[in-house]
Amino acid sequence: MSKPLKIDFVSDIACPWCVIGLGGLETALNRLGESAAADIHFQPFELNPNMPPEGQNVAEHIAQKYGSTPEQSAATRKMIHDRAAEVGFRMATNEKSRIYNTFHAHRLLHWAGLEGRQLALKRALFTAYFTEGQNPGDYDVLVAAAVAAGLDGEKAREVLNQGLYAAEVRAAEQHWLRAGINSVPAVIVNDRYLISGGQPAEAFEQALRNILAKAA
Repeated sequence: MSKPLKIDFVSDIACPWCVIGLGGLETALNRLGESAAADIHFQPFELNPNMPPEGQNVAEHIAQKYGSTPEQSAATRKMIHDRAAEVGFRMATNEKSRIYNTFHAHRLLHWAGLEGRQLALKRALFTAYFTEGQNPGDYDVLVAAAVAAGLDGEKAREVLNQGLYAAEVRAAEQHWLRAGINSVPAVIVNDRYLISGGQPAEAFEQALRNILAKAA
């Protein structure tokens, strides 16, 4: 009999490690098969909540935030690309890529959760940003991602234009900050267990098996 796993996946659209973490988590859940019944909820977190609409060059941003040299940034980017490829995701970022504000993407993800298409939209948004280099704060980009995820494009644009779910997203962001989440991805299982970072599938699988064993 399958045991329930409530999974809150706290993450940001502009977080490459969140792509890797999601891939590892999904692989682990596939390996668990029918022993677990996972219910994944994507929770909002903004790495750069004060980022202006036009965004910022990624190399410039990383240099300012972490003091990384262009060579260090390039090495880290290659490592991230390789890790993403291991979970079947193609990243095409480079030194000219930009980091954007993601608040509107989180609003749309909240709505997608109500529509039962949150995972599909999350994947579409990751692809739009990391593979296609599009701006996840642009309404046209967001509507296209919604359609790709099987959602109604007109309803998606209505959500965006009317500013819907802004309060809900802000409240959720504050909830996770108060809970001590200050880096992502953060995976909270059954409201009790925390798995931090873009872990490989093996680490997720072992952690989830341990959690299931404790629940037995």
